Amino acid sequence: MVRTPLTPWERQRGELFGALIRRARGDRSMVEVAAAAGVSAETLRKIETGRAPTPAFFTVAALAAALDLSMDELAAACAAEADPWQEPLSA
Repeated sequence: MVRTPLTPWERQRGELFGALIRRARGDRSMVEVAAAAGVSAETLRKIETGRAPTPAFFTVAALAAALDLSMDELAAACAAEADPWQEPLSA
């Protein structure tokens, strides 16, 4: 299976998501949060640095739960700007 390359917007959104997760982690260690979410510290590191810009849904959900974040708020924060490379949805 060949993966379609990410658009610049998708990369930017991944970096934004990673920054949001990093900020929510605060003073907690990466290992502590990763363990609480049931993911590896390396996975969390990749997400926080934007190297994994499209994490799986259940990874996002687990991190949100471990960090006491709302999935709705995360989604809204990551979609704050319209995707300039995508056609708007018809009303």
